[in-house]
Amino acid sequence: MASKINWDALGVTTSIVCAIHCAVLPLAAAALPVLGIPILQHAGFEYGMIGLAFVIGTRALWHGFRRHHQRLFPWVLFLAGMIFLIAKQIWHNYELGLLPFAVAMIVAAHVLNYRLSRPARDLPGSGAIFPEFDDKQS
Repeated sequence: MASKINWDALGVTTSIVCAIHCAVLPLAAAALPVLGIPILQHAGFEYGMIGLAFVIGTRALWHGFRRHHQRLFPWVLFLAGMIFLIAKQIWHNYELGLLPFAVAMIVAAHVLNYRLSRPARDLPGSGAIFPEFDDKQS
């Protein structure tokens, strides 16, 4: 039996794990030298995580766009979030200010893509959050 992957759920999970990683990293980085571990914040790892988020997000959004809704707004949210993620890598001093916006936009893009990819009758309280996207019921 072939299993289906919910790419939006995977994207949300990846974004949240990334946010936790970025929030805990400064605290852990301060403690690691005491434990004898000299390095934790590795640029290659950070860019690898951003690349993973981009691949998963692009796969999820492309599926929803191509097969279900043909709306560009989830893409706009996602790409804005990715720009904020890259910006936090370039301007380290603003990392804690940029990260919440990046995560919020990427998670919102996945949630919106998920909602737009489902028939309105399948969603509890459908249309309550995004009534302008409920044009198929009229």
